[in-house]
Amino acid sequence: MNRKSSLVVTAVMVATIVVQACSSAATPAPSAAPTTAPSAGASQAAAASPSTAAAPVKLTLWHNYGVESNAKVTKALTDAYTAKNPNVTFELVAQPADNYFALLKAAAISKDGPDLLTMWTGLFALQNQAFLEPLNQYIPLETLQKFDGINWCSKDLNVEQGAVCVPLDLQYYNGFYNKELFTKAGITSFPTTWDELYAACDKLKAINVTPMTYGTGLQALNAGFYPYYDLSYMMMMYSVDDWKKLYNGQIPWTDPKIVDQLTKWAALKTKGCTNDDVLANNESVSQFETGKAAMTLEGSWGFSEFQDKLGDKVGVFVPPFNDTQAKGVVEFPGNGFGVTNYSQHKQDAANFLAWMATPEAQKIIADGGLIPTVAGTSPTNPLALGMLDFAATQGFTRYPMIDNVMQPEVTDVATKLLDAVLAGTTTPQEAAQKIQDALNALPADRRGDTYQ
Repeated sequence: MNRKSSLVVTAVMVATIVVQACSSAATPAPSAAPTTAPSAGASQAAAASPSTAAAPVKLTLWHNYGVESNAKVTKALTDAYTAKNPNVTFELVAQPADNYFALLKAAAISKDGPDLLTMWTGLFALQNQAFLEPLNQYIPLETLQKFDGINWCSKDLNVEQGAVCVPLDLQYYNGFYNKELFTKAGITSFPTTWDELYAACDKLKAINVTPMTYGTGLQALNAGFYPYYDLSYMMMMYSVDDWKKLYNGQIPWTDPKIVDQLTKWAALKTKGCTNDDVLANNESVSQFETGKAAMTLEGSWGFSEFQDKLGDKVGVFVPPFNDTQAKGVVEFPGNGFGVTNYSQHKQDAANFLAWMATPEAQKIIADGGLIPTVAGTSPTNPLALGMLDFAATQGFTRYPMIDNVMQPEVTDVATKLLDAVLAGTTTPQEAAQKIQDALNALPADRRGDTYQ
C-alpha cells in the first residue's frame, strides 16, 4: 500500500540484524527462474549514467504519499539524484490518495501523465501493467534482482518476464501503542487474543482514554478508514498458502469463520474500544499523538512520524485479531516506482530506478525511517527494527498485504463494506455476501489459481 499507498506500519531488534536477514526471508513471491545474463542493450543502458553534459531532462513523478515519510524520502532521493546528474530534474506531484489509480488510468488514455509513478505491488501492478513500461530492457536483470520483492513488481510475478516497477521499501501493516498509557492502565503485557484485547480496552477506558482510534490516518486512502490493515490480521486464521483460496473462491468470503471474525471485529466499537466516528474522523493521528487514544492502526510509513512525536513512549504491535495468538506479521514490499509506457524519457526514468539499488540511495531510504529492500543497509528507526524482530527472531510467519493479493474489483467493493461493518451500519453477514458477489461477478480466468 502503497500505500495505496494507501488500517494500514516496533520492541528493539538485536544490533546484528541487518536488512539482508529480512531480505532473505521476506514473504516469498513465486520463484523466479535462474538468473540469466542481461541483454547487451540493458547492460549498455545501465552503464551509461547520465552525464553533466547531457541535454536537460525533466521527469515528472506522481505519488500518493501525502506528507508521510515515503513522500519525504522520495524528495530526498530525487534531490540526491539531481545532485549527481545536474541535467536531470524532477517535478514531484502529490496526487490525492483516494482516487489515485483512477487518475493514473485516465492519464494513460490521454498520455499526459507522469514519467515516473508510485505503484503498489502485487495485483495492483498486474492490473495496471497496460500502461507500465517493462524495465528489463533498460536495467540489467542482476540489478533488478537486488530489490527484495521484485517478483511482486513483475509480469506473471516473475522478474524474468519483465519488471514493471521496483520496490521502494519493505512495508508493514501494524499497530502503534502508547506505552505510558498502557502502564497507567495497569496493562503489563500486550494482548494476544480478542478477549485479551477487549479486557485491555476496559482498563484503558477506566483512565478516560480511547483505547483505539480509527480514521483517515496518515495516508487518507478513502473517506473513512482503510480496513485492510485490520483484515490482513483477521485472515491470519488461514495460512499464507490458503490466502490463494480466497482469490480463487475455494474459501468463500461467506465462510462462517470469516463472518465470526468480522463479528468480533465489529464488537470493538460496540464494546467501546474505538471512537464513535470511525467513518468521519480526520483526527486519528493527532488523537494518538496527544495521548487521547492509546492505539492506532497504520503501517511502516508512520515509523518516523510517531517516533518523532512520541519518542520512547511509542511501541509497535501486531493486531491480536484472533481467538488464539496467530503468530503472523504483514511484511511485504508494498509499493515502489514504475515508468509509464508513454513517457518520452523512459531510459532516463529507468536510470533513476537503477540508481535506487545503490548503497547511496538505500542509505537515504534508511535514514528517512523506512526499511530498505536491498541487502546491505540496516534500517535506523527503532520502530522499524522492532517490526523486523517479529519475523527475524520471534518466529512470526510473514504474510503479504491482503489487499495486494485480492482482485482490485473485490477490494473496491470490500473497502466500503468493511468500513460499514465496524461502523455498525451493515452486518458482517451482509458484507461477506456482497464481497463474495463481487468475486463471483469476475470472469472465471480472474478467479483461477494464478494471480493476474
